Amino acid sequence: MNFTNIDFDQLFAMNDDSNPLMMIVWILPIILFVFYGQQIQLFVTSREIKKAIKKLDSFRDESRKELVIYIEQNLKHENNFTKKIDRFLDYFTIMPVDMDPNGIVDKVQHTVRAREDYTREHIKTLSPQINDIELAKVQTLLEIASSLQMIYKIVNHMFLTAKKQNNYPLILPLQMILPFIMEQADAMREAIPAFKNNQPVGDGIGPMVVGKMMLDHKKEIISFQTALAKTDFEGRILYLLKAEGPGSTVGRPADALGKITSENKIDAIIMIDAALKMEGEDSASIAQGFGAAIGGIGTERFQIEDVATKNKIPIFSIVVKQSVKEAITLMTKEIADKADETRLQVYEMIKENTAQGQSIVVIGVGNTVGVPQ
Repeated sequence: MNFTNIDFDQLFAMNDDSNPLMMIVWILPIILFVFYGQQIQLFVTSREIKKAIKKLDSFRDESRKELVIYIEQNLKHENNFTKKIDRFLDYFTIMPVDMDPNGIVDKVQHTVRAREDYTREHIKTLSPQINDIELAKVQTLLEIASSLQMIYKIVNHMFLTAKKQNNYPLILPLQMILPFIMEQADAMREAIPAFKNNQPVGDGIGPMVVGKMMLDHKKEIISFQTALAKTDFEGRILYLLKAEGPGSTVGRPADALGKITSENKIDAIIMIDAALKMEGEDSASIAQGFGAAIGGIGTERFQIEDVATKNKIPIFSIVVKQSVKEAITLMTKEIADKADETRLQVYEMIKENTAQGQSIVVIGVGNTVGVPQ
């Protein structure tokens, strides 16, 4: 290359800030971002959110379709059952007024249980001859479809409101929480096959552990969809509780615990449940702790804590860590293999924290779909 022919004055002149062309190149983008920055950001973000909303729309349609196909192929149904399903998918629940918190737990529990009772009766009108296991299965599928529909409507509403007002700050909260929403929605969609086929899910690790402890012992139904077995372990009395399997239900362990403590002196409560792992934690890792290990809206936990407090009973807990997706989809082999190890830790906890002659309630918390007792 011949450097002798280069006009260095001309070259540097092109990079001179006083050059009108260079000034336009630098100033024009600044002006665009100052006056139209929000609109540009709104456009870019809107494209991402639109894709997510389209996915959510397909998820809700898929869940409804799976429910309709299952009823058509497996149950004796009424001719107009699809209309009833569509009507139920839009049902909503208004939680009680909480300005005065006194008695709010009982009000919430009444509202939620009334909805559950209504759902069961609604399903029976779709198929009057349905058995309890099929009823629980359809109820779960209906709840999944209803939840996905509600998620879609809320996300779509937030997006359209921000777009209508051309307001980027309004769309920022949606953009931040959207990955978590999509994770939940995707997990619900992938949970459908497991519940349709009555297969255990990750959340069923608690009932699975207690179910194995119940083997070869007499069982009874102590409260709604909740089974009890009484056993002995090294001079101690064990009251074993889990939801009545193998249907899709979590039972009512708080009601069962209340009945047991009203008739017997209990010295300790041990709860086994699945727990959401933090990012970076290994799936199926086991941890021990204190307090009532139970999810949901909080009414069951409140009842258990109330019973334990009034009777001065310590609550111990063992959890098996897993992701949101692992908790409600088909139980992985990694989680299932932890059942025996968890059961041994329960026995160790009993020996370390109680003495011979004492009584312990062991509760397997979680959805017991596919897990008998």
